[in-house]
Amino acid sequence: MSEPERRPTILLLIRHGMNDWVHGRLAGWLPGVHLSEEGRRQAAALSERLGDLPITALYTSPLDRCVETARAIAEPRGLPLRIVEQLGEVRYGEWEGAELKDLYKHELWPGVQHYPSGTRFPNGETLGEAQMRMVSALDQLRARHQGEMIAVVSHADLIRLALAYYIGMHIDLFQRLVINPCSLSAIAFEPMGPRLLAYNETGSLAHLRPKPPAAPAEPAPVSPLSTEAQ
Repeated sequence: MSEPERRPTILLLIRHGMNDWVHGRLAGWLPGVHLSEEGRRQAAALSERLGDLPITALYTSPLDRCVETARAIAEPRGLPLRIVEQLGEVRYGEWEGAELKDLYKHELWPGVQHYPSGTRFPNGETLGEAQMRMVSALDQLRARHQGEMIAVVSHADLIRLALAYYIGMHIDLFQRLVINPCSLSAIAFEPMGPRLLAYNETGSLAHLRPKPPAAPAEPAPVSPLSTEAQ
């Protein structure tokens, strides 16, 4: 048995950096969603953090925010960018481009959160279909690079779905996982199965700091009728 066959194949799963749509709107496959200034800083910091890890190949979703993140990693290492369509974002269908605050009220939102395996985005795909697409792509890539370390730049939902699959978590529980912008998760594929080596690593614990409480809503004016009802 050759040396590469004795070594595990290590898969680095990297989410793209911050952009102006994160936490506000569902970008999906819309073109022209680029890294923000913060996102570019995150990508540069991630590239530096990866140091001299022996990454032999770098694959990315075709979407701009992923390509820009991947380029920050690839250029200092002289690695070519390899674009793989299957690593692209979930097909959200009619939800693409919508504001999250509106989607929270949609009748399908509970299904997305609690029954993702069977909930289809309007004129889009189910998260179960997206999971199989992502896992199929990753399995092909790791078969191509046995015994090597490869990096894949993709999207939060796709990475969460892949991690759930490889660690044996049912897809209907995948919303319990969090993947922050420009975070890195790593899986080693060994003869006894996949092992999670790193999860949602950002090089900082800032994401653990409690967020400030939201400002209280302005009280509605009290009408004479409601005053009497009291």
